[in-house]
Amino acid sequence: MKYKIAICDDEQGQIENISSLVSKWGTQSGHMCDIYTFLSAEAFLFEYEEQKTFDILLLDIEMKGISGIDLARQLRRDNSRAEIVFITSHFEFFGEGYEVDALHYLMKPLSPQKLNAVLSKAVERLSVEPPSVIITCNNETIKLYESNIIYIEAFLHYITIHTPRGEYKLKEGISSFKNKLSDDFYRIHRSYLVSLKHIVRISRTAVHTHNGIVLPLARGKYDDINRAFIDRN
Repeated sequence: MKYKIAICDDEQGQIENISSLVSKWGTQSGHMCDIYTFLSAEAFLFEYEEQKTFDILLLDIEMKGISGIDLARQLRRDNSRAEIVFITSHFEFFGEGYEVDALHYLMKPLSPQKLNAVLSKAVERLSVEPPSVIITCNNETIKLYESNIIYIEAFLHYITIHTPRGEYKLKEGISSFKNKLSDDFYRIHRSYLVSLKHIVRISRTAVHTHNGIVLPLARGKYDDINRAFIDRN
């Protein structure tokens, strides 16, 4: 398999250095790869509209215009499965990649050994099909990756699946839908099922997700979900 790898950095010198390291990794590891370089997130998005098939993205966080974090958010809203690696000069950005399922952070100047290890891990993850669920909504059959589901909300005989890209409403019970999902989802309330992956904080009465949503936590559920959240992370 040939991997499409995009490098996005607003410094030409950094692009040349990263490209060289990626090329050496491909030769040493035996992985064929096509390397695409972009001096801005905007330039990448222009290319992405034509071909949404990139496998690995190496993104500088601090770029003029659209930042690497904002670019990653757009890609995840589009359900991109690409493995995202952030490159930065500052430790304070490390917490921002959680919501976009970033594979790793690398500090500048890049260590060839660390980059090689991250690229090999990305290839390993790409070889495994992530958990997904098939739904029928508005007369369409849709494959949703679990990583894109933030929470599920039940009302009467319907559920609404909330994702970064939008909502999907279908006629199904929340209990039966939970049985289709992995253990990454937790029933926090009779009307709510939430992805442990998208939780950032848990209080005695509420669960907070990365995008600022606050969901009610049923009485007696705190200890169990707190334990599940800690075990998963």
